[in-house]
Amino acid sequence: MSKKDNGASVILAYLNEKNRPYSAQDVFCNLQKQHGLGKTAVVKAMELLAQEGKIKEKIYGKQKIYFADQSQFRDVNDADLKAMDKQISELSAEVQTLTQSCKQLDTELKELNSSLTTEEMRAEIQELKAECSGYRARLEKIKSATNHVTPEEKEKVYKERDVYVKEWKKRKRLASDMMNAILEGYPKSKKEFLEEVGVETDEDCKVVFPNT
Repeated sequence: MSKKDNGASVILAYLNEKNRPYSAQDVFCNLQKQHGLGKTAVVKAMELLAQEGKIKEKIYGKQKIYFADQSQFRDVNDADLKAMDKQISELSAEVQTLTQSCKQLDTELKELNSSLTTEEMRAEIQELKAECSGYRARLEKIKSATNHVTPEEKEKVYKERDVYVKEWKKRKRLASDMMNAILEGYPKSKKEFLEEVGVETDEDCKVVFPNT
């Protein structure tokens, strides 16, 4: 594009190629980024092209619309229009098919990228085999052990635990009652009292009563 034509040749070629009506603003927006045309230059160039008869101009209210000179194009009959419509329909169907194929291929690609490679699968299989071997060895060791706990011994342990838990609760309740009685005449808070006498509660040690 020469500086002399101020973008007129680019605009003329664009209008002839697209062969549809445009305002000066439309042409400026469509060509500015690629060709660096200013809006004032576009307006002047289009007005000049219209004056020279290279493009056509129509005024609708306050807006001017420009389009290619239709006399340069051959006449199109009904048969040509039908052929064009058929071609458009075929191309649209082809685009739709290709778009669907691209979506399907993209889905397959994502699945492949997220799946393990052959080497990774082999390594994972070996890890699982080693883990299974460890479990089998542990199971055999348990089966062959001679120090199994009998149901009677298990019952005895649970009963002893219940006794100790009840005694624990009893002593905790007594200690709490004693502490509450002291705190009635103690000038400081419960927390300060516990720190002063050096008492650690079950809560401080994060200890709870076991389920019975």
